[in-house]
Amino acid sequence: MNRKGAAGVIDARRLEESTELLLDFEKLKNVADAGEPVLPVAVQDADTQAVLIIAYANEQAVRCTLRERIAVFWSTSRNELWVKGKTSGDVLRIVEVRVNCEQNSLLYLVRPAGSGSCHTKDAAGKTRGGCYYRKIAGDGLEFIPPVSK
Repeated sequence: MNRKGAAGVIDARRLEESTELLLDFEKLKNVADAGEPVLPVAVQDADTQAVLIIAYANEQAVRCTLRERIAVFWSTSRNELWVKGKTSGDVLRIVEVRVNCEQNSLLYLVRPAGSGSCHTKDAAGKTRGGCYYRKIAGDGLEFIPPVSK
């Protein structure tokens, strides 16, 4: 589970496409240190109940999501508003926005309007339906076959 590479950074391909278990236990610390107040957002397909992604939203992103009825987040890596699907076409249409008991996280129930919701692509070059395409198997990861709708 050691995440650090030789230079202290893991290349994206190794992280996103390998079967190595490289969990990022520093992500939330980095999000907290970024200076932008955000809430975690679980994004779930309203029809299949599949969890598609976990993202973050600041106040501006939530207001935009409610107004536009598409998923909008705060990119914690780019420190900017992230309108999901603006460049990829993989828009997530809002069905409902739910708030947890402590009002410190959100659940976006969505209907994907594109070929997927993850920024990665499978071996055939197709956008993945969601970001949870591998499972822990022993000391590594195993790819999960895509589910057809």
